[in-house]
Amino acid sequence: MKEKIIKKLTEKFSENNIKFSEFRDELTAQVNPKLIVEICKFLKEDSELLFLQCIDITGIDEATSKNRFTVSYNLFSIPNNFRLRLKASIEGSGDSIDSITSVWKSANWYERETFDMYGIVFNNHPDLRRMYMPEEFEYHPLRKDFPLMGIPGSLPLPQK
Repeated sequence: MKEKIIKKLTEKFSENNIKFSEFRDELTAQVNPKLIVEICKFLKEDSELLFLQCIDITGIDEATSKNRFTVSYNLFSIPNNFRLRLKASIEGSGDSIDSITSVWKSANWYERETFDMYGIVFNNHPDLRRMYMPEEFEYHPLRKDFPLMGIPGSLPLPQK
């Protein structure tokens, strides 16, 4: 299955230099963030691949690298019983990536959670708002620059 995925993605998106890596028998494809929706549609709709499930989306804060954030998508092909991870690196805290909710409805919650915890904006998301933190909270707790013990006074706590 790995060879088939690599071959099909390389043929379809040849000019975009997709980089593949493998760790512990799991395949990861590093893709261009500008093509994330197109690549996801292809993976879902291709008759041999059929990645029908988006299992999870999360962010990775790489504070020391040129591209601060990477968005990681975990996909599953039910007919092939195969998992694939897509990674798309985006620059800076103000940068964004297109939403894949048009491909998989389940991406809605995962993108909202990633927005809430990392501050990564998903363009064209149908309802991008916070899930865990109050709307007025101005920080993103899973960023590396957020203090481990939080910011005193940033969030009103309930009285005893």
